[in-house]
Amino acid sequence: MSDDNNVTAKKAHVDEDACIGCMLCTQICPNVFEIMPDGKSKAVNPQGDTENNIQEAIDQCPVDAISWKE
Repeated sequence: MSDDNNVTAKKAHVDEDACIGCMLCTQICPNVFEIMPDGKSKAVNPQGDTENNIQEAIDQCPVDAISWKE
């Protein structure tokens, strides 16, 4: 497997109990995260962006609701 950072084996995961629905993750990775009808984010395509971009969404989440799952 190449280390070109285009695809990751890790998957983004949102803790829906912690999520406050600020939508930052959907702005950073719109192909990965979506706001559900309950106002919480969900990783609908957990590998839908580069590892760097997903990590940016994780880092920017104000309540640390996003993490990696392997």
